[in-house]
Amino acid sequence: MKQETIKKLESRGVKIKDLVPILYDLQKPYIPELTMDQCEESILAVLDKRDIQHTILTGIALDELAEKGMLDEPLLSILRQDDGLYGIDEILALGMGTLYGTIGSTNFGYLDKVKPGIIKKLDTTPERVNTFLDDLVCGLVAAAASRLAHRNKDLKELNIKQSTD
Repeated sequence: MKQETIKKLESRGVKIKDLVPILYDLQKPYIPELTMDQCEESILAVLDKRDIQHTILTGIALDELAEKGMLDEPLLSILRQDDGLYGIDEILALGMGTLYGTIGSTNFGYLDKVKPGIIKKLDTTPERVNTFLDDLVCGLVAAAASRLAHRNKDLKELNIKQSTD
């Protein structure tokens, strides 16, 4: 299902390589030795989780149904307009970020507010409904950032323990 999820993201204009620099910029201040390859590996590892796959596929399906006019009103208009008071898109994506701890919440909030790179493009593409997708990308990057942060902390603690042994 991971490959189907990646294909679905790509069909909506999101490539993994678009997410790597966002993750890198987010985590580089905290992990100075971080590489782009590590960022890509972290994103792909997060995409291994079934919860992540299900969330992405669900959100994209709702965006696509709204594009095709296949939802009832008032939900159809809410999604087509990406109504600022509709928060279900954020709630769905926020859950992705928190799968790797509460730091995912702050990472998600930052990305959703700043909207770097592809996230801004998704949020401002008028010919497509990306009400869920822009937030899903934030959630995916936030989860990958949290994963990197936890792994970095674990490695530092392991190195400290080994140096004291």
